[in-house]
Amino acid sequence: MTPGSDRQDERFRQLTTPRSAAVAGILFAVLFGTSLVLMRTALPADPFAVTAWTGSAASRMAAALVLAPFAGIAFLWFIGVVRDRLGDLEDRFFATVFLGSGLLFLAMAFVSTAVAGGILAMSRHAGGSEAEIVYFGREVMLQVSNVYAVRMAGVFMISLGTIWLRTGLMPRWLVMTTYLLSLTLLLVVSLSLWVTLVFPVWVLVISVFILAARRPGPTTDG
Repeated sequence: MTPGSDRQDERFRQLTTPRSAAVAGILFAVLFGTSLVLMRTALPADPFAVTAWTGSAASRMAAALVLAPFAGIAFLWFIGVVRDRLGDLEDRFFATVFLGSGLLFLAMAFVSTAVAGGILAMSRHAGGSEAEIVYFGREVMLQVSNVYAVRMAGVFMISLGTIWLRTGLMPRWLVMTTYLLSLTLLLVVSLSLWVTLVFPVWVLVISVFILAARRPGPTTDG
């Protein structure tokens, strides 16, 4: 090591995750939950009814489409916060399932939202045979969101709950609650968007707990 290289290394600092980054989970819960509520209220209760996405219904759907990408960005930050909290305790097997299911959930949520955006654009000119395309797109959106994305959310919760159980990072009551809610998402077969609200509510609780609790392990100055 030369004196010049020592001075060069002093310009670099170790990256650390700010504690306030846990707010990303709260932001995701609010944005994603609001987007789901707006989207659900824009859809008719009868799955075979013709969706009239005009007026207030179209406005609610458009607002949901605007919020969804920002919710996805916040969810990526939430995953980063959870992994940072695990630190050296992270196991490769469970981390792979945890990270993979989280990314799959996010990808499917984006696909479902993109399909909804296409339906909204199509519905402005729908008429006659085009109405069948709108109906088909709506069913695809619900299948992707409420069958596949919801189950990936359940796997995400189960893997994370198992990690917490083995490492002791979270209290047992929170782990058991995570298992119960994840089984609900995995076993309940429903095209109702209200079922999906279980996931953002869970993320909200976890994020508040992370903000309130100290990060385990030794702390460093600076």
